[in-house]
Amino acid sequence: MPAGTPSPHPDPSVPDFDRPLVEVDHLTIHFPVGRSRLLGRQQQVVHAVEDVSFSINRGETLGLAGESGSGKTTTGRAILRRIDPKRGTIRFRGRDITQSSGQALRHLRRHMQLVFQDPYASLNPRMNVLDLVAEPLIVHGIYNSTDDAREYVLELLEQCGLSADTADRFPHAFSGGQRQRIGIARAIGLRPEFIVADEPVSALDVSIRAQVVNLLQDLQDELGITYLFIAHDLSVVRHISNRVAIMYAGQIVEIADRDTIYERPLHPYTEALLSSIPVPNPQLQRDRRRIVLSGEIPDTLEPPSGCRFASRCPLVEERCHVEMPSLSPRSETHDAACWVR
Repeated sequence: MPAGTPSPHPDPSVPDFDRPLVEVDHLTIHFPVGRSRLLGRQQQVVHAVEDVSFSINRGETLGLAGESGSGKTTTGRAILRRIDPKRGTIRFRGRDITQSSGQALRHLRRHMQLVFQDPYASLNPRMNVLDLVAEPLIVHGIYNSTDDAREYVLELLEQCGLSADTADRFPHAFSGGQRQRIGIARAIGLRPEFIVADEPVSALDVSIRAQVVNLLQDLQDELGITYLFIAHDLSVVRHISNRVAIMYAGQIVEIADRDTIYERPLHPYTEALLSSIPVPNPQLQRDRRRIVLSGEIPDTLEPPSGCRFASRCPLVEERCHVEMPSLSPRSETHDAACWVR
């Protein structure tokens, strides 16, 4: 490893307790919309994330799944401190980072990185790959210049399945899968402990997705990285995740280990999502029970007082419209938010 290469070991100055690497407690995020106090009215807010709690253990992958607009990306960006929460607590290595700013936040971001959904939009087209991958290393003071970082950047590219001549080329010269590998090389350069992978394969061809997912798993085994893997493709989530959390309308409705949630789901929304996964066997696909949801999607400007899934739930009861169910344990490794089950 070249001199100056970031150490994969934690910084001893940061608290490190025998507890999950990431802990999120009652996270709530609202976004103001429209003009404030127009004609005497209060400014409206989008209830993007509401009272979300979960933890991620060291070295594991938590898959965060749900339909578009459910709050998955907002949750991931809040953990990285790119969005300020309205309420709740975010802990990293046992330390409260909810209000971190300035130099403390700069130091924190060396240990937490993001892999973006669009591999092209996340790369500056005017910079070659060497400059792109070296930039965070220079910003964080690991190397003084791109030339100093070149040897280490070439190692990173090789680690991500790219040849040495990649370094002097520009993003437009690569395929989507290659660009995502460049983005991953950039993310792991600082040897972070935690990575939020935000829909990292949704913009790629189906034939390339498995390669990128396998690369993420190989890097996890090699470097001990912890992932929050955000996706709406439930087949990919099952392949890479140790545990899976299901989000709907800004709330987590179910969380369990991978096999439990795919084989014995409890929440009606989880059941409907899983029933939409296509099966390659035509006979099995025809015989499967497909749950088609009807009803109105809740308005995040004025969310209902009860369960947010009540307007579409096939098992809805009167209580569901009045009281919001909390995410409560159903077994040692399985939590669900449902009055009926």
